[in-house]
Amino acid sequence: MLSIVVPVFNEEEGLSAFYKELIFQVSKLKVSFEVVFVDDGSTDGSLSFLKKLEKGNKNVRIFSFRKHRGKAEAITLGFKKAMGEYVLTIDADLQDRPDQIEKLFRKAKEGWDLVSGWRKNRRDSLIKKTSSKIFNLMVSIFWGIKIHDLNCGLKLYKAEAAKPLNLYGGRHRFIPLLLSQEGFSVAEVPVVHDKRKFGKSKYSFTKVFTEIPDMFTMLFLSRYSKRPLHFFALVGGISFAIGFVVLAYLTILRIEGYSIGRRPLLFLGMLLVISGLQVIFTGFLADLILHNSNKNIEDKSILKYSSD
Repeated sequence: MLSIVVPVFNEEEGLSAFYKELIFQVSKLKVSFEVVFVDDGSTDGSLSFLKKLEKGNKNVRIFSFRKHRGKAEAITLGFKKAMGEYVLTIDADLQDRPDQIEKLFRKAKEGWDLVSGWRKNRRDSLIKKTSSKIFNLMVSIFWGIKIHDLNCGLKLYKAEAAKPLNLYGGRHRFIPLLLSQEGFSVAEVPVVHDKRKFGKSKYSFTKVFTEIPDMFTMLFLSRYSKRPLHFFALVGGISFAIGFVVLAYLTILRIEGYSIGRRPLLFLGMLLVISGLQVIFTGFLADLILHNSNKNIEDKSILKYSSD
């Protein structure tokens, strides 16, 4: 069974055309399917349309947030509610075309846990294309993952890959990276991308400034979440070392007879040393908490095979 998860936010204008095209294309696959619409607190008539759609279609299910929570949380809810062996995500704006789903299915049959679309000829504004290229390039440099288009909305997952994902904030942009780091296999196929025909884009230039902090958050979580002391010791050690050098310099001046009591450099050195020690001990505490929380816990979601 295929579960199709569709996040919706103020897409009333194009929902009818989207649903008709989606059903037409999925029917060609000759598989049983369900469509899980997750309304992300729409303020237009999207939810009303979906409720009407649900009444006449047994394979349509709807979930709606009371207020706008973001695409990541909408997708996460869809994953949790999906009942199929495969889970497909697709946006409702018809930019990612439903007739490309078959390409993802053919690739998934080779055994991949995630098949992600690659909008090779993206039909978006110059700002969106440029920021996306920079984003994907930085991810490639930091993590070495060879994916051209991490944030394409058209993705096909095996259920065991989709279900454990807990997305929030901007983490939906890093799904291929998140799954790759958990040991799931990730592939990419080029898909046709169209210009937006209905509604307005939810992407604004300000999102460029939220993607960068999200990236550094991911960098910390992926590299230091299991060993926080390595990060805190590096930062604290640098601060302590600089402070120590400053205080050593002032000590030499004091020995030579110079007054240092009113020098701002003295307070800076003391601040750097104390701050460095505090940061290092914060790392010790983080490591201790992590050790105790993981003690004697068996997380079956990380196991490839278990006879239990």
